[in-house]
Amino acid sequence: MAISRSQLVKELEPGLNALFGLEYKRYENQHAEIYTTENSDRAFEEEVMLSGFANAQVKGEGAGVSFDEAQETFTARYTHETVALAFAITEEAIEDNLYDRLASRYTKALARSMSNAKQVKSVEPLINGLPSTATFKGGDGVALFSTAHPTVAGTFQNTLTTQADLNETSLEQALIDIAKITDERGLRVAARGVKMIVPSENQYTAERLMKSQGRTGTADNDINAIVSMGMVPQGYRVNNYLTDSDSFYIITDVPNGMKMFTRAPLATAMEGDFDTGNVRYKARERYSFGVSDPRGIYGVEGA
Repeated sequence: MAISRSQLVKELEPGLNALFGLEYKRYENQHAEIYTTENSDRAFEEEVMLSGFANAQVKGEGAGVSFDEAQETFTARYTHETVALAFAITEEAIEDNLYDRLASRYTKALARSMSNAKQVKSVEPLINGLPSTATFKGGDGVALFSTAHPTVAGTFQNTLTTQADLNETSLEQALIDIAKITDERGLRVAARGVKMIVPSENQYTAERLMKSQGRTGTADNDINAIVSMGMVPQGYRVNNYLTDSDSFYIITDVPNGMKMFTRAPLATAMEGDFDTGNVRYKARERYSFGVSDPRGIYGVEGA
């Protein structure tokens, strides 16, 4: 349905001083703090987890060497979605506007909607991968954040055993858990946390935990071990689209974790309709958000 003169009455009246409502600032590209971006040229992308070998065994004198087998364990699939939005303006509305080009103003609103959609979709794996929701699952078949990600040798966890709000104790335990993460055959992978992602409600707690030289919330004259040991070297980032106010996430240095694939970048188009004279504007892009290796992120939903 096209935007007609009946929807733009005030814009057609002499004496109008200002139009407002489309010039708000916006949070942009917050997904880039979570995801590694890659390009795609197909309908979907698949990434396969490989297992290495188990711990080497002692070989007795004169005995034969032990043989081990490597294998594929699971496949992570990224299915691209098409995100699009359009609007149309009647020929008469364009002709009768007294102030500025309607198209220029509303294409900015179109860009704002496309940008907002991407940020909302980018946090869906984080929100829906928490233990209480558990609707977003990785290639291993369990929730993104789980205490029992299956491996060939057993399990590993990328969430707290008992969920807790962000504080010194919970953050330290999360970093301890990250250091204990193993590969598919049970070998330690020497993972460490590099960056914390928090909702806006948690940014003040994060600031105190990441910037104070001494321990927070105590009268003891102790150092802040997290800061002095440089445990989260890139600090924290605020994501304003996270909806769980007491959640927090830690991006680790494990490669091939959270990924975004761009199938078709943002493109805009404009065309006129011969029959009606309406002018139509469209924005469209294709992408997908997901996870290959859940070891790349640690998430806690709070108490």
